[in-house]
Amino acid sequence: MQAYAPVQNSLVDRFGRQVNYLRLSITDRCDFRCVYCMNDNPTFLAREDVLSLEEYARLVKVFVELGVAKVRITGGEPLVRKNAMRLFEALGQLPGLNELVLTTNGSQLEQHAKALKQAGVIRINISLDSLDATRFRRITRVGDLAKVLRGIAAAKQAGFANIKLNSLLMRGINDDEAVDLAAFAIANELDISFIEEMPLGAMPHARQDSYVSNDQTLGVLRARYDLIASTANTGGPARYWQVPNKKSKIGFISPHSHNFCEACNRLRISCQGELHLCLGQEQSVDLRPLLRGYPEDDGPLKQAILASMQLKPKGHDFDISRASPAVIRFMSHTGG
Repeated sequence: MQAYAPVQNSLVDRFGRQVNYLRLSITDRCDFRCVYCMNDNPTFLAREDVLSLEEYARLVKVFVELGVAKVRITGGEPLVRKNAMRLFEALGQLPGLNELVLTTNGSQLEQHAKALKQAGVIRINISLDSLDATRFRRITRVGDLAKVLRGIAAAKQAGFANIKLNSLLMRGINDDEAVDLAAFAIANELDISFIEEMPLGAMPHARQDSYVSNDQTLGVLRARYDLIASTANTGGPARYWQVPNKKSKIGFISPHSHNFCEACNRLRISCQGELHLCLGQEQSVDLRPLLRGYPEDDGPLKQAILASMQLKPKGHDFDISRASPAVIRFMSHTGG
């Protein structure tokens, strides 16, 4: 194997942006089949092609040593990964990791919420795109709304003070539910973020027809609530508005209408160990050979990660009007 020289510990890209946030997918598998995330006949990776839990833990340790302070565990649906709780427990004890958070579809929370809290997870984001059971099943293809609602209740009962709903509105499907979803969040003292649909992977529907701008959604909500612009920041791209006299904040993640790339502080790792430098670009660095080729030496990993900072693009190339998707891989491959 090639010898690697010592490296400096600084995750700063060529545009001067400091990276301190890692999104780690631990599986491409999911028990839902959401229409904006994967096609109707998905194929999943063979289990031997996916990193082990120990390899994920090692990667996170290396990134924390390089200055990452926040790690979000994603999928697929991360809680369907066998023995996933072992990873949460290991990361929850990792010195230097200030925030261990989770994105989930909520289907497994009823079973795992208490253990996640005990492991050290401090915040949970839960996807919820409809409050109508029939419509929810149409969007997820197989999902049970009642099960997700029980999962949200279990997370609250477990003592999570920071729970946020993520809702993606699609024209003609659920775009009439913005007020209802916000009202549900407010009534349950949850935060909620509305996310614009992103052109990842080839889908049977035309995204320019289903796309709903967050400017439109904000207008609908401001007609109902006297929202106040907030400076709240959870380290991600959401811009928040406060609901007066309520605990809830309403956020907007707007890759199209309000590009947030100038402040990007994130990297993503797929469940195969691919380091994706931007959700909306194809540049990636395969870390799996270094994980397995240097099992006792983190130097090569660190050098590859630091070198990748020179590849991180200035921004994504999303264009909802294009006939072909900006990125061929599905969201479920990269990690939600």
